[in-house]
Amino acid sequence: MLQLFLLGALGPLLVDELRMSRALLGLTTTAGFGAAAVLSPVAGRVVDRVGPRRCLIVLLWLVGVALALIASAPGYGVLLAAVAVGGVPQALANPATNKVIRAVVPEARRGAVTGAKQSGVQLGAFAAGLPLAALAGGVGWRGAVWVAASLAVVAALWAVRGLPADGVPGGPSRPAVRKSGGGVSSVGSEVGWLLVFSLLLGAGIASVNTYLALFGAQRLGLAPTSAGVLVAVLGLAGIAGRMGWSRAAGRPGRAVVLPAMLAGGAVVAGLLLVAALRVPVLVWASAVAVGVFAVAGNAVSMVVVIQRAAPGRAGRDSALVSAGFFAGFAVGPPAFGALVESSGYGSGWLLVAVEFAAACLVAAVWAVRERRRTGSGVRP
Repeated sequence: MLQLFLLGALGPLLVDELRMSRALLGLTTTAGFGAAAVLSPVAGRVVDRVGPRRCLIVLLWLVGVALALIASAPGYGVLLAAVAVGGVPQALANPATNKVIRAVVPEARRGAVTGAKQSGVQLGAFAAGLPLAALAGGVGWRGAVWVAASLAVVAALWAVRGLPADGVPGGPSRPAVRKSGGGVSSVGSEVGWLLVFSLLLGAGIASVNTYLALFGAQRLGLAPTSAGVLVAVLGLAGIAGRMGWSRAAGRPGRAVVLPAMLAGGAVVAGLLLVAALRVPVLVWASAVAVGVFAVAGNAVSMVVVIQRAAPGRAGRDSALVSAGFFAGFAVGPPAFGALVESSGYGSGWLLVAVEFAAACLVAAVWAVRERRRTGSGVRP
């Protein structure tokens, strides 16, 4: 996911050098996540059949290739193609890592481990927003992206030597049954709800990730490096939010109600961005709130998938929910960019708040249905 945050954090520099409009910057996100959304269902089946170790090695090499292509892009067309290549490892990532967790992590620790895993995404936001953005100030944005590509190659070499072989035995094989506190479901009806929830949540998050630094630089008068720090703040808040809320989701009954609660907090974050047009300091509070609530919502949805996936379907179910999230990332920034071009940032941030509100409604309806069907509430 590092390429997304790099494009957002380095957005002011990219727009100037490649002479892109704000709408074209949003289309780079569409290229990557459109590819990820389309490929995710296939990627889930590939992971279930080939094994997560092989897929993790391949995806890390592909990340390095995509970042190297971005760093060397002579113009917008090559940049768009490079970002599309980066959609392939994004499609493989959640199915592969969730399958590993399902296979080797005890059930009681899966929430905490999933939160730690998902926090790696936000670590990418921090890396793009602070050290790499600062490096770009000295060696240029291309030099910063080359450093990121080198790190991906190092991670790929580690994966070849360090990951255990595929075929690690998981828990005992038994028919999937519904548990009152959020156990495994053979039907997987929650996958459809989580897909729609993730699509709406992803549309709002992607708009913030892509345009927050540009908003700070163009509208609030921040220097490009300071605007990049906004992305780093969002990343740190997202790490804390994902780890904390994912751990909470591991408790019986909590995972069902948390998505709606977190999406509700994300609505407040979107409204803070609107208010930042009049009170600029609120942009920092909004960055924290997006990380703590909106970004954490995706991690909690992954906890639900891991808890409830039928044996042998963890990869496919993860891929379907991820496809919704990636589709939101594909459609959100272009819509935001077009709206900003025509009506200004205030309208764009209102759109983000509406997307988060719709996600909250979907999650709330699903939670009510689940509690009625299982007859279980949240236990302390």
